[in-house]
Amino acid sequence: MTRVDTRGAAAETKPLASILVAVYNGERTLGAALESALAQDYRPAEVVVVDDGSTDSTAEVARSFPGVRYLRQANEGPSAARNRGLTAAAGEYVAFLDADDELPSTKLTVQVGYLLEHPEVECVLGRQEASFEGGGAPEWMARDPVFGDFAGVPLMSLVARRSTLLELGGFDPSLRIAEDRDLLVRMRERGVRIEVVPEVVLRRRFHGGNLSFERPEDHPLLRSLKAKLDRSRAAGGATSPEDR
Repeated sequence: MTRVDTRGAAAETKPLASILVAVYNGERTLGAALESALAQDYRPAEVVVVDDGSTDSTAEVARSFPGVRYLRQANEGPSAARNRGLTAAAGEYVAFLDADDELPSTKLTVQVGYLLEHPEVECVLGRQEASFEGGGAPEWMARDPVFGDFAGVPLMSLVARRSTLLELGGFDPSLRIAEDRDLLVRMRERGVRIEVVPEVVLRRRFHGGNLSFERPEDHPLLRSLKAKLDRSRAAGGATSPEDR
């Protein structure tokens, strides 16, 4: 992964980009998330909400925004909801937004613009601006060594070519946490080129209800990856630079 400078897109006719919002019982924050998605200065863009079986007024909030496409499914978890949005999306490029986060208005301009100018790149990440409800960051949450941001550069800041994510099979629906790390591992295994731009492209709200607020070592995916690495080292197998 290389950190690079951002450049604007020169294309006169821009491709459609899709912002996919997976939500479960997000009535409190969904409105602000959708406002930020609809405020993008990039055009053309669509916003697709996938309601993962909410029992609150999430549906009413989503349907109150003209132009937002609303889909509903039985509760199957965030991976399945994101995959539903990925399948339904019409855009050549896709971004994901959790219902408790927000986007700066320049997100798609920055990231789609970079992909248009660099056709060899399939996925571009960016920085996040984190806020913490009810206090500061937990003691285990480190800062990014380059930018100094809490929690580093998140995979869910991505804008990617939809075809790439479909070829990878999307997110693993058996995972309800750490599904983003699993996707990153599969991207690296497949040789997907990923770049990082220095702009803030995600405003993330941490609170006690975030699935990602658990300590990283408590995530089952990371435990399984560590076990796999331990077995490889015990057998004298080679490891990739990402595994070290």
